[in-house]
Amino acid sequence: MAELGGMLAAAILKVVGDQIGSAIGGQITLQNNFDEDLKKMKMALDSVDAVLKAAERRSITDEPTLLWLKRLKDFMYAISDMIDEFEADTKAITQPSARKCSFKKYLAIMIPCLTIRPKITMANKMEKMRTDLEVVTDQHKNFKLTEGPNTNVLKVTDIRETSSITETQIVGRTDDQEEILASLFESMIEDITILPIYGIGGLGKTTLAKMVYNSSQFKEYSRVWIYVSQTFDLKNIGNSIITQLSEKEKESEYTEIQMIHKSLQNLLADKKILIVLDDLWEGGDFHLESLTSMLKVGKGSKVVVIVTTRDEGIANKIRTVKPYKLAPLSDDMCWYIIKQKSAFESRGGGEQSEKIGNDIAMKCGGVALAAKSIGHTLQYIKFREWESLRDSNIWTVSSLKDTSSTQVLASLKLSYTIMPSYLKLCFAYCAIFPKGHKIIKDDLIHQWVSLGFSTWQHGEKYIDQLLGLSFLEHSNSQSVSHARLMQLNNFVIFVQVVYINLII
Repeated sequence: MAELGGMLAAAILKVVGDQIGSAIGGQITLQNNFDEDLKKMKMALDSVDAVLKAAERRSITDEPTLLWLKRLKDFMYAISDMIDEFEADTKAITQPSARKCSFKKYLAIMIPCLTIRPKITMANKMEKMRTDLEVVTDQHKNFKLTEGPNTNVLKVTDIRETSSITETQIVGRTDDQEEILASLFESMIEDITILPIYGIGGLGKTTLAKMVYNSSQFKEYSRVWIYVSQTFDLKNIGNSIITQLSEKEKESEYTEIQMIHKSLQNLLADKKILIVLDDLWEGGDFHLESLTSMLKVGKGSKVVVIVTTRDEGIANKIRTVKPYKLAPLSDDMCWYIIKQKSAFESRGGGEQSEKIGNDIAMKCGGVALAAKSIGHTLQYIKFREWESLRDSNIWTVSSLKDTSSTQVLASLKLSYTIMPSYLKLCFAYCAIFPKGHKIIKDDLIHQWVSLGFSTWQHGEKYIDQLLGLSFLEHSNSQSVSHARLMQLNNFVIFVQVVYINLII
């Protein structure tokens, strides 16, 4: 799990600042009276709060600033730990069984935190922590960060007070869908047909697969959707197919490949099956051959498999028909998506704004995800500030990196940079989940609320906002039972941790 970057510092400061504020005056009961030390800590944090936004922006290109932000963040977690420890020791006197889990421990998997090892007294520990914190916070003066007006600062409307925009319709992939369907139905003379869709991340491979999956031409087929991701597990894939085809409340948990094959023989026999294997990374010949063999076991069956992958080599290894290379969208299509997501027309966008918007669309490089994310961000920015986003150095920095997904990462980083602190914190929390993890919406909000990141009402809005930014997605696969979803009147969220780790 990648270490979180400095751009999370402002969000963490608010949480720790509130914790210190509650400790001052005894709202949090401590064994000793540390009000004076706590007030000085609060003043030290307040002194850098006003310049953290400038520091976060500079940290994109300036390594010393990034290291300072990380050090400041570590100290904030150490303060949180210390207050929790003091409170726990106080409670232990009157309530020996009472223990309080620290704020840091919930995020320990993401962020290595500073630990105070020497066994010293509470008073000495508090004094040392306060002194060290003041040293760190004073260092910001060396960077000459300013808190005044800045033409490159983007002011975002409070998302909690802004209504969401209707989800962007699928743009520019109808011809791709028709070509894939034509290719499939020309080739479905064998018992199994495998057509891979490949291309760089964010182009819309999964969206295109959904279009084929939901096509009326497959209305007589039983349909299965499996998110594979970087960890290739043949047994998990087989069990997921069995679970979805058998429509059982309990997930299949066969541990032997032979048992999986036997079950699939019965389920696939004389059936028409459409299977989508989304985001396939595994390139080993043996694994891909085993996967193909597993899908051929049904006697008299007709199995159609759509594979999405970023790797052309994987596409060529697993195919039975010519793989489909997904091309980037045109700049005009990207601008169309941005206009939809930003509510350009309804907000009365003018000619100058349209010109800047077209420039931003060109920077998206034909990547649909980049256009969706940046378009949703532009919804909360006044037209006169679009130019600052267009000219951001994040586009330049990202383009220098050796990666095929620079445009999508640049757009997502821009969206993250100007995101309000409370939303950054909720998004960063999702980094504790593995890539491709699926979680019920209410369960995620419960976790945010329990950590004090949001209220329940705000949590619902944060989910909508993160979905709009394409930082979270609705899940296709059945990762939880239908009964569980019906009980909550809920939906499953798909966590794209690969982008979380690259963004923050």
